[in-house]
Amino acid sequence: MYKPRYLIVCLLLTISTLWPQVSRADQAFQRFLPLLVDLDGWQGKKPDGMSMEMSNVSMTTANRDYQKGPAQVHAALMIGQSAAGALAPLQSGMNVQTTEGHMVTSTMHGMPVLKSFNTKDKSGSLMVGLGKEALFTFSYNGITEDEAMALAEKFDWKAIQAASQLK
Repeated sequence: MYKPRYLIVCLLLTISTLWPQVSRADQAFQRFLPLLVDLDGWQGKKPDGMSMEMSNVSMTTANRDYQKGPAQVHAALMIGQSAAGALAPLQSGMNVQTTEGHMVTSTMHGMPVLKSFNTKDKSGSLMVGLGKEALFTFSYNGITEDEAMALAEKFDWKAIQAASQLK
């Protein structure tokens, strides 16, 4: 009774050791994680991401949160068709200025950007168009717009853009 089971177990163990190990390919988002750098004086959480592939749709995101006292910032990358939709305000050349804040399109480092800022909350965001289907966003709360722009420029936009072009 035990002998056939023993032989089967031994056979399965032998096959499993001889069978070539299939290594899992890294997820697409993992190439972006090193680009979500540490910010001096800020406590950065562990970067994370997600990659999704369906028949004709793919999406990759990578993000990292930072905190310094009550102030918070969030850096994120989005690659795929959903990023193309989010880039629409950049392409329209939207410019809105009110007493509460503003939303302005411009160019920084040769890339189209949309800067928004809410004066009352000291919050806002920066969207950087990296390509037709690639976007870098930097949102913040509790710091001035100038401080936020200085922090956003600590990320290597050109390296992020280059990584977003890889398949």
